[in-house]
Amino acid sequence: MSEQTQQQAQRQRTRHVVVVGAGMAGVQTAVALRERGFTGPVTLIGAEPHQPYDRPPLSKAVLLGEAEHSAFDVDFEALDITLRLGLDVTALHAGAHRLDTADGPVAYDVLVLATGAEPVRLPGVEGVPGVHLLRTLDDAARLRPVLERRGHVVVVGAGWIGAEFTTAARAAGCEVTVVEAAARPLAGVLPAEVAAPMADWYAGSGARLLTGARVERVEEGSGEEAGAVILADGRTLPAGAVVVGIGARPATGWLAGTGVGLGPDGSITADSALRTSLPDVYAVGDCASFPSARYGERLLVHHWDNALQGPRTVAAAITAAEDGAPPPVYDPVPYFWSEQFGRFVQYAGHHAHADTLLWRGDGADAAWSVCWLRDDALVAVLAVGRPRDLAQGRRLIESGAALDAGRVADPAVPLKSAAL
Repeated sequence: MSEQTQQQAQRQRTRHVVVVGAGMAGVQTAVALRERGFTGPVTLIGAEPHQPYDRPPLSKAVLLGEAEHSAFDVDFEALDITLRLGLDVTALHAGAHRLDTADGPVAYDVLVLATGAEPVRLPGVEGVPGVHLLRTLDDAARLRPVLERRGHVVVVGAGWIGAEFTTAARAAGCEVTVVEAAARPLAGVLPAEVAAPMADWYAGSGARLLTGARVERVEEGSGEEAGAVILADGRTLPAGAVVVGIGARPATGWLAGTGVGLGPDGSITADSALRTSLPDVYAVGDCASFPSARYGERLLVHHWDNALQGPRTVAAAITAAEDGAPPPVYDPVPYFWSEQFGRFVQYAGHHAHADTLLWRGDGADAAWSVCWLRDDALVAVLAVGRPRDLAQGRRLIESGAALDAGRVADPAVPLKSAAL
């Protein structure tokens, strides 16, 4: 590298990187930049006033009072990362490389959007006492007294968060009814035959699951409690509290009209290096979708592992751009886990276009797996209490190896041994 090129690279590395969003994706982006040797100023802006924290413990240890917080073990001062917390970003002026905030404008040279997702709200219940969401540390703090009262709780939505909250509420001694508008839990996420055994987990925990049931309204109770949930068919469910878990959408509404490309699902449409449609602007985590060559479609992944892995690509892309190197490619095997009803559930891959579904074990058993194949290659695996299937399956998905379907379907055969 010539002296002139070295000086140019040094000047570029003094550029100011501003990260909007102080969740997992935002924090890990800032940390990854330092790990890659980036020496310029890095500012991390978070809307919440709390020290940046991890979200998975909110529905477990924090909710049950077993932990007060889940702050990241990151020494921001030692890493020379400037934190600006409790600060809402209200507008982006890309042409001027400027953000508007409640404290005034913030200039940037490089911008990383890591604003995450926001929960979908149940229509018609805004302002009704006793109606809760579970997305933030403050949400968990408000729900802890609900569990301590051990009263009647209605959970709206039998998805991942609904199952995890129900698990915690039953552990705390609450009487729980789960209301799901679809005909089964995890509708739209898993096929009916795979989700069917999971419906029995609710009854096994002592919770009541009502499927095909829609909420008409929530009646007010006394004080901070709800009164009852009225279903569309006229049934009335007593409810001192109502917890809504009906999905999440990218927190990107504030970007409309800024020039940042957004998809129909509201996600920022990043490219394979997690660059947006605007120069010097990147997007990562729950707010961003990316093209997957592995699966031949654009993916929007609302899970912890994506918020952990994506920042490494963003940091590499930023430093590559400054060094004139080729950009990295982000094409992970999506992965997530859920702890519910005494079971450890893991999923890797994307099964939307699979042509074969194979069971490893019986859904009525304590441990079982399901594998999805396309053209004899594994594209996704769901493991319930079979972590080896998940670990081996994830590697098989990454390799794209052809498999022997008969051996895949034999739970006594290690999944890795099914490769041809």
